[in-house]
Amino acid sequence: MSTPVLSDFVKAYDVRGVVPEQLNVDVAWALGSAFASEIVIADGAPGVVIGHDMRPSSPELSRAFAAGVSAHGIEATLIGLCSTDGLYYASGALGLPGAMFTASHNPARYNGIKLCRAGARPVGQDSGLAQVRDTAQQLLDSGTSAGPAGAARGSVVERDVLGDYAAFLRQLVDLSAIRPLTVVVDAGNGMGGLTVPAVLGTGAGLEALPLTVIPLYFELDGTFPNHEANPLEPENLRDLQRAVVEHGADLGLAFDGDADRCFVVDEHGDAVSPSAVTALVATREVAREVEAGTRAADVSVVYNVISSAAVPEIIAEQGARGVRTRVGHSFIKAEMAREDAVFGGEHSAHYYFRDFWFADTGMLAALHVLAALGEQPEPLSRLTAAYSRYAASGEINSTVADTSAATARARSWAAARGAEFDELDGLTATYAGVDGDPMWWFNLRASNTEPLLRLNVEAGDADTMSRVRDDVLALVRGEG
Repeated sequence: MSTPVLSDFVKAYDVRGVVPEQLNVDVAWALGSAFASEIVIADGAPGVVIGHDMRPSSPELSRAFAAGVSAHGIEATLIGLCSTDGLYYASGALGLPGAMFTASHNPARYNGIKLCRAGARPVGQDSGLAQVRDTAQQLLDSGTSAGPAGAARGSVVERDVLGDYAAFLRQLVDLSAIRPLTVVVDAGNGMGGLTVPAVLGTGAGLEALPLTVIPLYFELDGTFPNHEANPLEPENLRDLQRAVVEHGADLGLAFDGDADRCFVVDEHGDAVSPSAVTALVATREVAREVEAGTRAADVSVVYNVISSAAVPEIIAEQGARGVRTRVGHSFIKAEMAREDAVFGGEHSAHYYFRDFWFADTGMLAALHVLAALGEQPEPLSRLTAAYSRYAASGEINSTVADTSAATARARSWAAARGAEFDELDGLTATYAGVDGDPMWWFNLRASNTEPLLRLNVEAGDADTMSRVRDDVLALVRGEG
């Protein structure tokens, strides 16, 4: 097998490649060695914590990575099967850089690595990942398979942190006074099958909750025999939606493969917009800060450019400050750290918490939804209606040969209709609405890796949203 070219699959935020053609034990060892030299030693960290998901290749790859780390005399702590937010917990609680072996929702033939510094601080293309990639490529090209000369090999130890992770999350959200709820959870054969019972159950001395949990696909299986573990695709929510209605459940929760994202379904089986979840959790977190004595005006919440317009409106109604940023976890995390923001949400159902080292955790967001629902008598559909104010298109991808020209056509169309523009992330056109004419906005973002334009549209009513969506799509695709 030829030496893999790491730049083909070491992406902006993580590693995501096909096994074994791209990601194999040799590559994992080289990346572990490079992570040790470029990040761990440079940061003065005493060790590395390593976790993995349920994919068949994950245990072997994570151990190869650990061997690369230990070749530098650095201790590698293997925490075994965990969710990505479980790895972030270990990185934060133990104060160690971390590596999580997962390809999230990608098909079974893929695997990957998410890297972080101590305290779950992200490692991306501009914060060390490029150096790790280049050093690992040099090791692979030279055939090096040993650490630096004279270095004593570090130990490789195992540690179970699942119970500590569960207890930590449970103490962040008070569920002691909620009413009894029935919740269907679709783990998609991913890591939610391990973490949901640990967090919502009575393990590690946790008190029993008034929850009846109906499990779907809790068996850990990295071949995903039932459906892709990607709830962002509507077809992957069908089983959950059907089960919620059949069981008369109060709500449904769906997790992706590495269980760092959580999607919510109401009692009717209708999907709840991640923007509505963002606004709901933001309201709770701002209120908690105010109750603790912080002025609302000193509390900030981060959201991205494709979040619903309702999100900044609701944050402002709470007296807090909304901070808008680019799409992507590295941008959200960096902005949250700069602002010391209490919470951040993305429309992709990633939710970030200051109390969780500014990292994303779908499970903590799920606990907030359960608490918000259980603390009052109304069904989830009525509770979330207050946070769902506008009609949205969802993200629509178009293959476009000249993305700049397509964006220019859409901009001219919007300018002729009185829109204002910003280019924080792609092009956002916003029409405020005049004399009863509904507001609308759209965002066009070009993919970094493919000739794609991603369109998101939102408007004051469904008819306006459909009209703007169809007109802009025709222009983008050269049909208008």
